[in-house]
Amino acid sequence: MTSDPTKQNDGYELVKPPRDLRSKVRVMSDREAARFDPVKSAEAALQRLSHDFDDWMATEATALVDAWTDIQANGMSEERCASLFRAAHDIKGQASTFGYPLVGAVAGNLCHLIEHVTPADLPGPLVAQHVDAVRAMVAETSRQEDNATARALVERLADVTEDFIRRVAPDAED
Repeated sequence: MTSDPTKQNDGYELVKPPRDLRSKVRVMSDREAARFDPVKSAEAALQRLSHDFDDWMATEATALVDAWTDIQANGMSEERCASLFRAAHDIKGQASTFGYPLVGAVAGNLCHLIEHVTPADLPGPLVAQHVDAVRAMVAETSRQEDNATARALVERLADVTEDFIRRVAPDAED
């Protein structure tokens, strides 16, 4: 192996970090470690960041809408479908942390649809309903899990999606 960290080797590039990150970590004393509460520390960090959550969620929703708009304008392809999936998956993973659990449920359902149906078989109107639901819920900052309208929408989209998957891909597993 070569000592130059930027040299190419068999199609990959080996990159070595410039410094040992252990020098950036302060070791706690036994007394400090005994008092340290990682959950409380994480909650405090989230609280400090929480004022940005609505903007971050809006950015994620825009990425989903943009991916769907690209498909509508240019047609479905594996690459465009992958972009749509990534946008929905990002929302699914972040929505609860950002305070949008029902948005996460809709995005998760869209991921489930994309995972079990080929891109050519994805039903445009059903995908559009998922994208529109995410967009509307984020625009309205729908954070309440007890919102009857939002819950009904989430449940209906899940039911229609499951029905579609059973018809198009009957061997699909959950």
